[in-house]
Amino acid sequence: MENISPQTIESVVAPRTVPTLEKGKIPPQDINLEEIVLGGMLIDKRGVDEVIDILIDEAFYAPAHQKIYAAIDKLFKDSKPIDLLTVREQLTKDGTLKEIGGGAYLVYLTEKVSSSANIEFHARILIQKYIQRRLIKMSNEVIEMAYNEETDVFDLLDSAEEKLFAITQGNITRTSESARELVIQARKKILELHNRKEEFSGIPSGFTKVDELTAGWQPTDLIIVAARPAMGKTAFTLSMARNIAVDSKVAVAFFSLEMSSIQLITRLISSETGISSDKLRTGKLTSEDFERLTYKTQALLDAPLYIDDTPSLSIFDLRAKARKMVSQYGVKIIFIDYLQLLTANASGKNVGNREQEISTISRNLKALAKELNLPIIALSQLSRNVENRLGHKRPQLSDLRESGAIEQDADIVTFLYRPEYYKLDTWDDTEGSPTTNQAEFIIAKHRNGGLDNIRLQFVEGVFSNLSSLYSGQVPTGEGQVQSYSSKYNNQDQERVPTDVPKGSIGSAFGGDKPDTSDVPF
Repeated sequence: MENISPQTIESVVAPRTVPTLEKGKIPPQDINLEEIVLGGMLIDKRGVDEVIDILIDEAFYAPAHQKIYAAIDKLFKDSKPIDLLTVREQLTKDGTLKEIGGGAYLVYLTEKVSSSANIEFHARILIQKYIQRRLIKMSNEVIEMAYNEETDVFDLLDSAEEKLFAITQGNITRTSESARELVIQARKKILELHNRKEEFSGIPSGFTKVDELTAGWQPTDLIIVAARPAMGKTAFTLSMARNIAVDSKVAVAFFSLEMSSIQLITRLISSETGISSDKLRTGKLTSEDFERLTYKTQALLDAPLYIDDTPSLSIFDLRAKARKMVSQYGVKIIFIDYLQLLTANASGKNVGNREQEISTISRNLKALAKELNLPIIALSQLSRNVENRLGHKRPQLSDLRESGAIEQDADIVTFLYRPEYYKLDTWDDTEGSPTTNQAEFIIAKHRNGGLDNIRLQFVEGVFSNLSSLYSGQVPTGEGQVQSYSSKYNNQDQERVPTDVPKGSIGSAFGGDKPDTSDVPF
């Protein structure tokens, strides 16, 4: 406050005055915290982004703070910059600048803080104080009515329930938007997609046909990758995580509840270098292996890939960790290996039966994807029903283990299937093509798109786009990605492979054709 003249001290302190008393007591409030939150919003746009959907005017106890926040909120809705000068100008337009203590008080607020750190946490405290004040007010009104002998008790109960429901709903009213606002947002997004240089609107997986069908993994989507054990779920998601982090330079969070972070990164190094996992585990590497290890892991060193291997993670802890990663590292996609290892309760205690617990977890994962505006890819186990089928043991939606809520909550449900694992030498297509080194990626549910069965190459634990290996021919450089109309997806067309233009043969993780001179793929 060194730069504030003595003449303005009174106007600066005035907004801190507690305005009212409730039954002789000061209602729950924290003027100091209100100043910190407003100061953080004035000096840092990220502070505004973090709390604008949490707070409302009435969350602030001091009337001056309510007016300042109202000005910030109006600027935000009008997509205008928010800082000391723009807020002062808006308050002037509103005719409330003198009421809040003038420009000097805004200066005081900015000098109150040095950053917007922890602003979301502070804002949620203010919301709690606001809810307490509303509950106190509501309770006083109910008490007054209860002492009135003329009050009908059932009308009183109905009134009390209505008031309590209004408080509960008050926390979510800001999420509703008018059709006009939504149409404007949709037009803006469509224009951005039209003008973008990238091929896909979402985050590309690195698997050509998958990306063509999904246009990349889309924000707010919950994607389930389900399979029986040993089908390669972790290998597949690691391949995608590598493609996204290394090739697309998009920040990835990988929550591993089954394997340690060192085990995961070792598998990734094995896939990247072509050195067997056994060699890496024992350290029995040749000089050529060491050269390859040094050269081919360079891309991984700077990859924005963040692995968390906390065991027995609860869905609530995961949400907190995910928010932090998004804020700290700019994470744009989350992988979870795997869903059934999450717990619904932070204490680790069971919440009802296992089906109810999985329902809670899947519902919260979908809510988290919407909250963070990013895709979440969660692995899931399948029931043993698959093993009891005759012939090809292709998974179905009914095989999702322990809960139908997974199918209901997910935007996309996919399966991995390797007939070679079941000693099946040929596919069930018209050609009876060989299954050697192949897997099928089945898109069984797609809320916003089509369904398909997509064949991938699977060699030594690594998934890639399917090359001409499918036909038993020697690769010629002409890439193919095989797509088959699916009996599983209730299509009657013949299962005939569809060629995709040249260049779609992937490396071990999608991209250029593998350099077979020094990598044993």
